[in-house]
Amino acid sequence: MPKKICVYGTNWCPDTARSRQCLKRLGIAYDWYDIDRDKKACAFVESVNQGKRSVPTIVLPDGSILVEPTDAELEKKIRG
Repeated sequence: MPKKICVYGTNWCPDTARSRQCLKRLGIAYDWYDIDRDKKACAFVESVNQGKRSVPTIVLPDGSILVEPTDAELEKKIRG
């Protein structure tokens, strides 16, 4: 399980940019994985999304995974 939030996405995806901005606004540190450049990261995203490259895919320290969350969903999950 990750100790930090892990964000898997692409630099060109507006939803990924929005989620990253949300985490920044909340002051939350995270590890970034660009699935266009990291084959292992891409394989992980495909493995948890039925073969699809759905981004952002966000893994939280408790092991839960959010796929393409809204800002409200992401914030609610982080704040508990």
